[in-house]
Amino acid sequence: MNTVMKRRALQILWPAFLMAGVMEALLFVVVDPSDLQWFGAAPLDWSRQAVYTVTFLLCWGVIATSGALTLLLIGKADEADCREPL
Repeated sequence: MNTVMKRRALQILWPAFLMAGVMEALLFVVVDPSDLQWFGAAPLDWSRQAVYTVTFLLCWGVIATSGALTLLLIGKADEADCREPL
């Protein structure tokens, strides 16, 4: 992996990691993990730590995907601006 790819990965993953922690904290201030259910079925039979871990990883993945798409679209917009004069 070259330096540019490493830098971009860190530019996406580090802020996503921080925000996933904030999102999880905000979520579990309001929701008790033992009350979670799968679409109205029986409550999850997971430990609190498992629920926290899976929720954190899901938040991190969603936020990182958003950041990656943003970076991709910014790159495409910059390329388009260079080719076409205003």
